Amino acid sequence: MLEPSNNNQLPTIPGKRYFTIGEVSELCGVKPHVLRYWEQEFPSLSPVKRRGNRRYYQRQDVVLIRQIRSLLYEEGFTIGGARQRLEGEAKQEQTPYKQLLDQTIVELEDVLASLSKDD
Repeated sequence: MLEPSNNNQLPTIPGKRYFTIGEVSELCGVKPHVLRYWEQEFPSLSPVKRRGNRRYYQRQDVVLIRQIRSLLYEEGFTIGGARQRLEGEAKQEQTPYKQLLDQTIVELEDVLASLSKDD
């Protein structure tokens, strides 16, 4: 997952169910064409496609994109290495409870960071 120090650089994920590619681009600090490319490279990243092939990302997709971004840009992984790392973590994180717990931790870290800024 993202380190707490990296989360401070990115905006908090709003409590919406679906996000457009433009919104995800802003939330994750990645250009839309990069997101489309990552969809091809990372099988676990597959947004819902609706009218006119428009992409709608869910909250778990945004968290995954932030994780991919961290692996590639901050930890220096190659795309193949990041894919292997994510596949290894996916095998360890089979339960939905673990995923929910991880998302809650990220949200709490964001709240803590925003409270720290106010002081």
